[in-house]
Amino acid sequence: MPGEKQAEGAIVESFNESTENEEKEVELEEKGDHSIFSVKSLLWHGGSVYDAWFSFASNQVAQVLLTLPYSFSQMGMLSGIILQIFYGVLGSWTAYLISVLYIEYRSRKEKENFSFKNHVIQWFEVLDGLLGPYWKAIGLAFNCTFLLFGSVIQLIACASNIYYINDKLDKRTWTYIFGACCATTVFIPSFHNYRIWSFLGLAMTTYTAWYLTIASLVHGQTEGVTHQGPTKLVLYFTGATNILYTFGGHAVTVEIMHAMWKPQKFKSIYLLATLYVFTLTIPSATSVYWAFGDQLLDHSNAFSLLPHSAWRDAAVILMLIHQFITFGFACTPLYFVWEKVVGMHDTKSICLRAVCRLPVVIPIWFLAIIFPFFGPINSAVGSLLVSFTVYIIPALAHMFTYKSASARKNAAEKPPFFLPSWTAVYALNTFTIIWVLVIGFGLGGWASLANFIKQVDTFGLFAKCYQCPPSPSSVHY
Repeated sequence: MPGEKQAEGAIVESFNESTENEEKEVELEEKGDHSIFSVKSLLWHGGSVYDAWFSFASNQVAQVLLTLPYSFSQMGMLSGIILQIFYGVLGSWTAYLISVLYIEYRSRKEKENFSFKNHVIQWFEVLDGLLGPYWKAIGLAFNCTFLLFGSVIQLIACASNIYYINDKLDKRTWTYIFGACCATTVFIPSFHNYRIWSFLGLAMTTYTAWYLTIASLVHGQTEGVTHQGPTKLVLYFTGATNILYTFGGHAVTVEIMHAMWKPQKFKSIYLLATLYVFTLTIPSATSVYWAFGDQLLDHSNAFSLLPHSAWRDAAVILMLIHQFITFGFACTPLYFVWEKVVGMHDTKSICLRAVCRLPVVIPIWFLAIIFPFFGPINSAVGSLLVSFTVYIIPALAHMFTYKSASARKNAAEKPPFFLPSWTAVYALNTFTIIWVLVIGFGLGGWASLANFIKQVDTFGLFAKCYQCPPSPSSVHY
């Protein structure tokens, strides 16, 4: 026992010392010019616990605020509220597992005197270091594909939203325009540099959520409103997988942790961010669904049913800016992967790295034009990609990492206080895997793909203006 405690203490001490040294290096670099330091620190160079909280809370809600009422119309209000809470808690658990595996990996590497000064650790590297190359390949494939389509969804949302302010251009044209705008995220080096953006992003989604809530209540229920959901299993599980997607924003957990000065303090950050997100998603989704009911089945974007006003225009503009930020959040890990592939990850020049990153944006742009199905694409991504990327794989990886008695004995992080035994941890991981595999991937995959195929049959690929009202010239009398 004394030897075990000494070894454990040495790991934690080494890890703490390494992160403190990194923090001191940054401070020394910035002390050169005090006036520049204060502005740069405020706007550009974040790494505190608060920065991580803002990053997760801001990144988690984004455009999904606008599709949750659509999900409520598919599955009913009670199921919508219950599943938001359920997947929020389940997502917080798997985010915690990812953070434990990150700390385990980093502790082991730093015992080998490996320096991460010019290297950003990513999820697939954690899997490689702890479990080997096959796990690395699986993690890389799922994570990159999910982040790719996560970026696609942000572009689609930009085009969908701006159309409600200016419908002189169709949604496809707006996708071209916002693709070029979002490509400027190649100039943001890492998650350290999202400090002010994360703060502003959360302020923007908070405004939008409460605008949706208040505007719906002021508008009142439409004449003859009905709330029949759920009416079909396919609709029920499509809505459920959109909620699964909503609370699956922790695909960037490792990169955000690596940007923290003291990543060992991460443990409860995602849960605290999720609790705040509940104050945005539950009131807004219930209010919009209460006001418009089953009309939402044909209107996946909540903005489309609310009357035009300066308040709505402000919400649309703020969401556009926030989607630019979220695009950067989803794309930055992809930028890192591509930099490592082409050997540019250690380059200090921002301009050279930006040029290197540009090819990543092109397939995202193209896919957003092919599949402009705002709403249904969220559910498809949730069931096929989020289910594995941020629920099943982390739970399995945690179980395999600590399957031996020696691994559990020397673990850098012991089971949490609310699950004090390894048996309880394994039981919860097993439940997570089975639930998400059967409900999220199985039934959710069937439902979301059926709905997605229906959108393709109805609107076609490369749809010029998805769910746009018919123009006067196309109406025949």
